Amino acid sequence: MNFVDIIIKKRDGGKLTHEEITFFVQGVTDGSLPDYQISSLLMAILLKGMDAEETAHLTMEMANSGGMFDLSAVEGVKVDKHSTGGVADTTTLILAPLVASVGVPVVKMSGRGLGFSGGTIDKLESIPGFRVDVSEEEALRYGRESGIVLMSQTDDLTPADKKLYALRDVTGTVDSIPLIAASIMSKKIAAGADGIVLDVKCGSGAFMKDMESAEKLATTMAAMGRHVGRKVTAVISGMDQPLGMYIGNSLEVIEAIEVLKGNVEGDLLEVSLTLGANMLLLAGRVETEEEGKALLRENIRNGKGLAKFKELLEQQGGDTGIIENYELLPVSAAKLEVKAKEAGFITRMDTAVIGRASQETGAGRMFKGQPLDFSAGIVMKKRLGDAVATDETLAIVYSESEEKCRSAAAFLQKAIMITKEQAEELPPLIWKIIRQED
Repeated sequence: MNFVDIIIKKRDGGKLTHEEITFFVQGVTDGSLPDYQISSLLMAILLKGMDAEETAHLTMEMANSGGMFDLSAVEGVKVDKHSTGGVADTTTLILAPLVASVGVPVVKMSGRGLGFSGGTIDKLESIPGFRVDVSEEEALRYGRESGIVLMSQTDDLTPADKKLYALRDVTGTVDSIPLIAASIMSKKIAAGADGIVLDVKCGSGAFMKDMESAEKLATTMAAMGRHVGRKVTAVISGMDQPLGMYIGNSLEVIEAIEVLKGNVEGDLLEVSLTLGANMLLLAGRVETEEEGKALLRENIRNGKGLAKFKELLEQQGGDTGIIENYELLPVSAAKLEVKAKEAGFITRMDTAVIGRASQETGAGRMFKGQPLDFSAGIVMKKRLGDAVATDETLAIVYSESEEKCRSAAAFLQKAIMITKEQAEELPPLIWKIIRQED
């Protein structure tokens, strides 16, 4: 098979066959295709697109390019969750123990953060002693015993995606919905889930800035679920402000614990309940989303969700003392209050710039592999629509030095817009839920 013919075919808008896609992914995986030819096809896909069948074939070939995690030894329907990334998106630390506490196993592989998007693994590693490098054998045992595992991705999971992701990042081909969808779904399928709930973020702090592109991505992934025999639900949620009030690794652990204790209401809890309830729906544990939310709320009230989080910590070596004593988590040496320069109403937040402020503190990465300051971050004090007075505190910045605090504060001042008039309406928290057809 001549790979140049495949490039030309896609360049001219043709549909690739299953055999051609298989040849492509095998060449990526075994190194037989040079980077310049791979990059050429990636650009052709960006410009000409792929239909649902092509995208499904690409997804499955990428999933099969490495090891597949077999969860059949864990009883029940295994449901995974994936977020396309955002700021203060701490939902996994909340919904995983909650969902597991009602008898639906959650064996979840997560990644590290890059840019302003925080990674679940980084948050977990801010907990003293917590071990994310769990073997498949351990994960299966934990899944059977406790019903919950939060772990880093194994090295042999979707090697084709690792290579393609690296090339997309440096060739201007990131913004392709078929390639984004295949990257996300291949990892989730290889991780062994029966059902997948996708949290597709939309707004100023999301990769998808508008509803049209978010819905297109969500619809594409839901359709792929049908093609590959998985149940998929996509929730399109807002990212026009940080989801939670705490941004940064140990700070987000604290907020997750406070939610599980029943001390926090608001957007972070609501999105966690929505995603968790849809996980329960896919697992057949409940019949309606409302029933699922009520069940999860009850397990916050009765402490079962928090107990499951404690069980997770014990299982993977984390210090359970953090649940009652947050001083056991990393603490920053310096802090700075960011104050409003004028009175009015908060009508807009550039959430990506707030994420950039978090990077300045040391809580987020500028480049892959960069070490993090687990103690750094931002505590937001206001949300969209709130009234503020001159010199009122908008946020508190935490970092290892006053210089880093000042740098982050400057970004926050740019990101938060205060106007004299109140906004007529705020952007929705849940835009749309796309469920796979039966």
